[in-house]
Amino acid sequence: MSAPVTFDNSYARLPSRLYSRCDPVAVAAPGPIRVNTALAELLGIDPRWLASPEGTAVVAGNVIPPGAEPIATVYAGHQFGSYNPQLGDGRAVLLGEVLGRDGLRYDVQLKGSGPTPYSRGGDGRAPLGAVLREYLVSEAMFAMGLPTTRALAAVTTGEQVARETFVPGAVLARVARSHIRIGTFQFFAARQDAEALQLLVEHTLARHYPEALDADNRPLALLQRVIGAQAQLVARWQLLGFIHGVMNTDNMLLSGETIDYGPCAFMDDFDPARVLSSIDHGGRYAYRNQPGIAHWNLAALAQALLPLLHPDQERAVALAQQAVDAFPGQFQEAYHTGMAAKLGLGQWRQDDGALVEELLELMAREHSDFTLCFRHLADLANPAGAQPVTELFDLPPALEPWLQRWRQRLATETTPSEQRQLAMYRANPVFIPRNHLVEEALQAAVEGGDFAPFHALLEVLVEPFSYRGELRRFATPPRPEQVVHQTFCGT
Repeated sequence: MSAPVTFDNSYARLPSRLYSRCDPVAVAAPGPIRVNTALAELLGIDPRWLASPEGTAVVAGNVIPPGAEPIATVYAGHQFGSYNPQLGDGRAVLLGEVLGRDGLRYDVQLKGSGPTPYSRGGDGRAPLGAVLREYLVSEAMFAMGLPTTRALAAVTTGEQVARETFVPGAVLARVARSHIRIGTFQFFAARQDAEALQLLVEHTLARHYPEALDADNRPLALLQRVIGAQAQLVARWQLLGFIHGVMNTDNMLLSGETIDYGPCAFMDDFDPARVLSSIDHGGRYAYRNQPGIAHWNLAALAQALLPLLHPDQERAVALAQQAVDAFPGQFQEAYHTGMAAKLGLGQWRQDDGALVEELLELMAREHSDFTLCFRHLADLANPAGAQPVTELFDLPPALEPWLQRWRQRLATETTPSEQRQLAMYRANPVFIPRNHLVEEALQAAVEGGDFAPFHALLEVLVEPFSYRGELRRFATPPRPEQVVHQTFCGT
């Protein structure tokens, strides 16, 4: 092998009860789909090697490179509010960890690499459509500046997987700062394994929050930092109209990265009650519920950490409660800061809340496109701008009084209009992974073996803030017959 990956596997050096050693299962005829050149270079991996037959064989799981120590990690989790005491990596193996050129440590995981001890009867494989969806959306999220797992490479397997029908299989090489989940802590808390919990605290702090290693109460410091990271993350979801769809505790990472893009979606027309996931029958994970669900999940993390927070249970509960109670304020601060940027306001003022609420109510009433509404406000922020936002409304006069109040608010700012507009463009993407375009790309690949729409869409999504007229169709909301009403996990 001419250019292997250089691994340094810290999680595999932890006690073996935190994982199971498990090799990926080889596939029949792996073929390359896409290599993320920039990410490969960040990880010190030659992208030419990664795209070669040797690299493709590694991504497919047919060859285990030197230095890799494949493991499947164990965790529990609340799924739609119900506790499942044992989950774990059921169709993925952590190949190993890589030290990036930025000095940070990254997991390299193979998703769809075959059954593991935690597969619970599943085949451990991933359908092609699910792999392509995660590649598109995770890279779009990264391009928009959100913490997220990423796609290093994707390959076909030459095999079919049985779902509702037989569909082509694929493997995704997924990269994350780590795959340590709230559910990881829940698993060991339920077993009253304080030693494992303490090891996880130390490992997670060293990996993600090393400045907190000097704290007097390390478990509390970890809890506080995870709460802060998740407050920032979920606020940014809300600011983009992103609906995760499956916010179970096993899908929340302590690194503060977005993970699991199964039934996720971006809103087209704004509806705060929007639910798109086909498995979310009760609307638990609707757009407007996401901050509350994150708060609930963080309380579950706090509960798992209780034995470590203080020897006295009452004091431990008080410390946990104080930490968890800080989430709503931290979320609101992050949301207000982000909304101020979207509206061209240099700093959030208390009475700006009413301005935002009125805008969102108008958007919901008029079924306005969430992404383009804010983008067109950026056009209006500079008198030389074009494409007035009122074109997005069924009843344009409904917005005019609000626009007048917004302009009055802008008049109190000192930032020049040209500079303000550029800042608003950086806060308001024009190209998002629109559901109908994602489905179009997936359908072409799965049903016809045509990956051109996937590659074309990805090229647009990695530059989300720069509008190009020739790419107008990628920014245009769906026609009524194109609207996607449900998204599917596809696993």
